[in-house]
Amino acid sequence: MSFPRYLAYKPSGVEWLGEVPEHWEVWKLSHAFTLIGSGTTPKTDNRDYYDGGEIPWVNTGDLNDRELDECKKRITALAITEHSALTIYPAGSLLIAMYGATIGKLALLNFAATVNQACCVFTGKSEIASKFMFYWFLGLRQQIISLATGGGQPNISQDILRTLRVAIPPLSQQRQIATFLDHETAKIDALIAEQQRLIELLQEKRQAVISHAVTKGLNPDAPMKDSGVEWLGEVPEHWDIRPIKHLARVGNGSTPNRDNSDYWADHDGFPWLNSSVVNQAEVSEADRFVSKLALRECHLPIIDPPAVLVGITGQGRTRGMASKLMFEATISQHIAYIKPDLHQLTVDFLLCALEAAYERLRFDSEGSGSTKGAITCEQLGLMRMPVPSPPEQVEIVSFLQLEIASNIALKAQSEHAIRLLQERRSALISAAVTGQIDVRGLVPVAEAA
Repeated sequence: MSFPRYLAYKPSGVEWLGEVPEHWEVWKLSHAFTLIGSGTTPKTDNRDYYDGGEIPWVNTGDLNDRELDECKKRITALAITEHSALTIYPAGSLLIAMYGATIGKLALLNFAATVNQACCVFTGKSEIASKFMFYWFLGLRQQIISLATGGGQPNISQDILRTLRVAIPPLSQQRQIATFLDHETAKIDALIAEQQRLIELLQEKRQAVISHAVTKGLNPDAPMKDSGVEWLGEVPEHWDIRPIKHLARVGNGSTPNRDNSDYWADHDGFPWLNSSVVNQAEVSEADRFVSKLALRECHLPIIDPPAVLVGITGQGRTRGMASKLMFEATISQHIAYIKPDLHQLTVDFLLCALEAAYERLRFDSEGSGSTKGAITCEQLGLMRMPVPSPPEQVEIVSFLQLEIASNIALKAQSEHAIRLLQERRSALISAAVTGQIDVRGLVPVAEAA
């Protein structure tokens, strides 16, 4: 859908705003708002500032690029009394994260609250519609972030924000633009949610197809037997059920002392892998290398390909599952290796079986707290798995490769659709709040009142 433009434009005087509608006014943000401020963090070791607190205290992690109905943390009246930097801002205030991982994130407060030092708060004048300004910040976020200073942690300070110039239409038109964007972004968000749900369904289907193939086989008429293993249920009668340790060698590695330069080498050393590699389907190169001294003194295993690498702790268990090792390497303690006897078990079938069993392995972990869900080498070795004949394993893997390839292609289509929708959303917001499109005739006046 194309949108009309305004009849006449004028230079805004701001390079990154360009021309704006002739009847819009250009203000500094410091003139557009009654108050621009921030907050602070009361000492966390003084529980009198937090325990039993009823005053909402917004942190940048709460900012959601939408209207904010609640926040996670609260502070006491004592914290407000003893910290002059803490102000209770009214509902309708606009928040932006000034630095950190959430830099540029926004929220429009639907309740009175105070904030920490990383939030900048804008409270408006009567001639400013806060929802219009919310969309203005959202539509021009990248330009605003580009003005940040500092290297390690870029910062869009209050001083930078105060001097920004914004082109503002009359109040009635601000409300019309905000209402138009409410309607249009809701439609786009609904389409994005549909694609995200489709991706979830594709992942569920992938898991179901893999699980069925590696536990039931491809012949629906095959006689079945009880496997004696809860997660397997019935399996084809001619299959074996065996623990992995009877089919493969299982172990893990270690991390040499990073402060000992004698343990580490350039690219002429021996490849050493950390847990991030289990996010790859196949591992064929390394970023770090260790010396022969490290191999000897740190008892690092030398793993011949092909083998399977399994994430067991740390990043490995939380970010990925397993991957196929394609070259000789050693590993950290956060990864287990499984080197199968290829006469009994193919690497590709083992990978499929592990994908089907991985969540069960994590659920059955005996760890607690931060280690809950960590998998041990012993646990892997004892895991009983179905073992068809090697030719049947190859047949099952070939079937799954086709199914997974189709699944991946459909997922990529949905991800591409989401990116296009997100780009359209951003472009539409930017065009509306900078006056590049005229939406006045597209919103009933009663709705924008």
